[in-house]
Amino acid sequence: MARSDQRLLTPRFALVVAVGLAYFLSIGMLLPVVPLFVEHQLRGGNLAVGVAVGAFAVGAVLLRPFAGRIGDRFGRRVLIVGGALVVAASAGLYLFADGLFVLVLVRILGGIGEAAFFVGAGTMVTDLAPEDRRGEAISYWSVAVYGGLAFGPSLGETLLGDDRFASVWVVAAGLALVAAMLGLLTTETARPWSPPPSGTPRPPLLHRSALAPGTVLFLGLVGLAGFTSFVPLYVSQIGMADSRGVFLLYGCLILGVRILGARLPDRLGPLRAGTTATGAAAAGLLVMAAVATPVGLYAGTAVFSIGMSLLYPSLLTLALTGVSETERASAVGTVSSFFDASQGLGALVLGGVAAVAGYRGAFVGGAVLALAGLVLLRSGIDPRARGPVDPVAAAAARESLEPDPP
Repeated sequence: MARSDQRLLTPRFALVVAVGLAYFLSIGMLLPVVPLFVEHQLRGGNLAVGVAVGAFAVGAVLLRPFAGRIGDRFGRRVLIVGGALVVAASAGLYLFADGLFVLVLVRILGGIGEAAFFVGAGTMVTDLAPEDRRGEAISYWSVAVYGGLAFGPSLGETLLGDDRFASVWVVAAGLALVAAMLGLLTTETARPWSPPPSGTPRPPLLHRSALAPGTVLFLGLVGLAGFTSFVPLYVSQIGMADSRGVFLLYGCLILGVRILGARLPDRLGPLRAGTTATGAAAAGLLVMAAVATPVGLYAGTAVFSIGMSLLYPSLLTLALTGVSETERASAVGTVSSFFDASQGLGALVLGGVAAVAGYRGAFVGGAVLALAGLVLLRSGIDPRARGPVDPVAAAAARESLEPDPP
């Protein structure tokens, strides 16, 4: 397919990326701080850490499919602004979290806001991209995601200092408010919605085209839940003062791959890119588990980062292949639901593994599931993964998928 001459990096595109950077700095600040808050302030163990971390994803899972439908009907901008405002409110409520139950409720609220924001911003980015450069657009958009996840944890731990948790919560809320204000400046990209003809069956909440890619994404990302939940606690066992350097390496490597290799998901195709991603994710986690030293952790993180840099763009590109513009937000919402489920269930499952087998056991568990995702992708469960990303062929392939679930 001929490469489009349509410009991708426009001011409108850059604004959405800037909105995402402010938002994900807010989210990134919380990654290393919430486990420390549970352990030091609430006196919780590994399972409690998993529950608290996973609660954020529970809220996101509850709203995410509905967020896609809202985005297709009412537009992307309302999700961006509304989601950022809810996350800002959630971060402020951390000030009143004096027990695990309250913290879980606040985290669920934050997850609901995250679901709305991510679907709105992620869909707007794909709306602004030529179809043959969608993987490239997702890679550039993820610069905002992983820019926040690279520098947010360092900012969070720096502000935390000697247990200054309130400072972290206030700054996180402020950054989410900045994202909401910038979101007001974005221009709506969704076409005006019109009701379907009378008698037309209502589309399912989970978009069919996203089910197989989403399942592979789920399996590949469970290890990320273990990484973000337990690395901040694991570092003390191997003689490190904190985890900010690990998260900084993780985010910066992903940024490098996403910027310098932005076109890789389009050029490699979903099968090769997804294979590389799930394989590297599993290998990195196994290195962390096998070599219990700072060198092992940094080396494993480097390999793991390569996997994470390719996983989401390749599978989201696959999920959107052959999907009409009017259903795009629903497909993004479905894929994102699998992302949320991986972080929620993953944190709970690997929290249980860590309680029995330690943090290194949790890393092994994440690696095993990533390898399961690799096997599923290579099995040909989604026929679109085997061929070039061509809209006509993709639409035909999409029709050959399994029928909608009841």
